[in-house]
Order: sequence, then C-alpha cells, then structure tokens
Amino acid sequence: MTPSPSDVVSEAEVLLTRRGCAGIIRLNRPRQLNALTHGMVRAIQGALVNWQDDPAITRIVITAAGEKAFCAGGDIRALYDMGRAGRIAEALPFWREEYTLNHRLKTYPKPVVALINGIVMGGGVGVSLHGSHRVASEKLVFAMPEVSIGFFPDVGASHVLPRLKHHIGCYLALTGARLGLGDAIELGLATHAVAADRMAELSEALTEAEPVDSILKRFVMPAPEAPILAQANEIAALFGEPTLTALFARLSEAALRGSAFASQTLAILQAKSPTSLAIALEQMRLGVSMSFAEAMQMEFRIVSRIVQGADFYEGVRAVLIDKDQAPRWQPASIADLTDGAIAAHFAPLVDDLVLEQD
Repeated sequence: MTPSPSDVVSEAEVLLTRRGCAGIIRLNRPRQLNALTHGMVRAIQGALVNWQDDPAITRIVITAAGEKAFCAGGDIRALYDMGRAGRIAEALPFWREEYTLNHRLKTYPKPVVALINGIVMGGGVGVSLHGSHRVASEKLVFAMPEVSIGFFPDVGASHVLPRLKHHIGCYLALTGARLGLGDAIELGLATHAVAADRMAELSEALTEAEPVDSILKRFVMPAPEAPILAQANEIAALFGEPTLTALFARLSEAALRGSAFASQTLAILQAKSPTSLAIALEQMRLGVSMSFAEAMQMEFRIVSRIVQGADFYEGVRAVLIDKDQAPRWQPASIADLTDGAIAAHFAPLVDDLVLEQD
C-alpha cells in the first residue's frame, strides 16, 4: 500500500510514515550511508513521542534507504567542522539529543523493530540496537570503530558491549573489529536473521495487526556460523585486564609465544588513539554495572570533554578529511597517559544529561 501524502510526516533526510498499525521511520540519506544529522535525530524523537500514546500505532519499524548501509554513524564531518570553528556549544546538543533518543528507544513501551540491511556503525547502532527486535540480513556489517578517529564507543555501547560474553565487547570497543550476521545473532546484538531480499516484504507485513513475533516467525532464517567464536577463548584470556598497560603486556606475551591473533590485535591497537583506548577500557569497566540511563549520562560526560581535546579532530582529519591515515595522537603513547587525564573525562558536569532510570 502506498501512503497518501497526508500520511507522510516528513520528507528529505528521514521519512516518517503511518502505515496500518505501524509507525515507520525510514532513514533517507543513502549517498551518505544514512549518517545521522541533528535534524534526523530531532525528527525521529518527535515521531516517537507522538506515536507513543497513539492507540492506532502498535509498533515502530525502522528501515533505511539504499542497499549498502542501514546507517554508518553520525554526521561526523559536520560535528568536526563545528568544533574546529570553536562552536562546541552548538555541537554538544547533537549528542545530548542523540543519547536522549537512544534512551527513548531502549525504554519505549511498544515494540521497536529495526530492519538492519548492510553497514551499521556508531550512531546507526544507537537507533537500531536498543529496540525490542533487531532484524538483520546477511549483508550486516556491525562495528564500533570510534577509537580509530580519536573518539569513543558511544550511543549506549557502554551498556551493551561490557555485557557480551568472553570479553568480546571490550575487544570490539578497543579494536573496532567488524562482525557479520552469525556473530551478531550469537552475541545477541541481533535477535532475528532475515534474508536481504525479504526485508521489503517483511516491512510491509509489519504494518498488519498480527503480533510482531508471529510475523517474524514467517520470515526468519537460520543464522550462519559465528566466526568470532573461533577467537573467543583468546579474547577472553587477553581482554580481561583492567588497565591498558596490563592489556598490552598480555598481548605482547601472547604474541611472543606465537599467537598470530595477539600479534595482529596488538598492531591494530598500536595505531589507535591512546586516550580513546583508555577511555573505552574504562567504559567497559564501569558500564557493566550501570543502568542504561547511567551509561548514557557517562557517555555525555565523556563527549563533552572529547570535543575540547585534540585527538577527535586529528583522527577525523587523518581518516576522513586528508585521508592520509597517519594521525598524530596527543599523547602518542599509552606510556604518556595519566590516570588524572582519563578520569577527568568521566567527572560530573554542571549541566549533566539526566534521564529517567530504566
């Protein structure tokens, strides 16, 4: 069924549509891999508020335009430009509102079904991972690669990743490693596997009054194997350390004993921002015992300090602007990190992000 013009709430970057009993959110920036803008965050938040108490809407369906990506992250270039221009006070509301949206999705009283077809990273994880149903196709590519640009795993990663088995969440946070469909199902990051060529049909079926779980049963397919399990024992042995120094020492020892995995992982970590690695490791340590609301507050404290530092802008320059892949981190080595400098990222703010406890 094609929606009438009166049913379309917004056009352009995100399409908000009522179809049958579903409120449909469609990310609509395929050329930009559906990267989230501030306007998109606000539009999605507004739709969720409007649909929450609407008895005609019994479920939310989140989809995305294009074949390559569900959502590859936030609009980092725009945030980089604001920060570089000294307009940090204009950039921070994006994260405040994005994290508030993540929390709303986590606590939404109706089923939220994300249809994840392709790349899902960063901000895309935030709009898909926290709902009740995460439906992924064989095209799924999941990652939280933020430490590569001097940032940190946010949008609720502090709550989700440390709860994954075998310390795999810590491994993902620090390395930015990519996962496929089998891994995502095995770890609980995705709840259902559905073939890419049936996603459009599923989206249409979800507009009908039949219960969401019953509809999904008709579409679900067996998940492929999870390659991450072949590395699980090594990850568990290597990524349980409480400090970066201890983690690097453990990796170095394993590499000397002939572990190819440890050697490759060590090389990956040595290219990342030392500050971002230390922040991410502390997130994993603290986040495992936090509520979702507490984790989001912690993340807002971190981002409020990150945007005042150097590594985020240098990382974006090296990876996305000049693309020389040669960031000059400050400091350049984990040996030069100080506990106080890292702890300062986690200190309370005068204007903290305060969310209802979940």
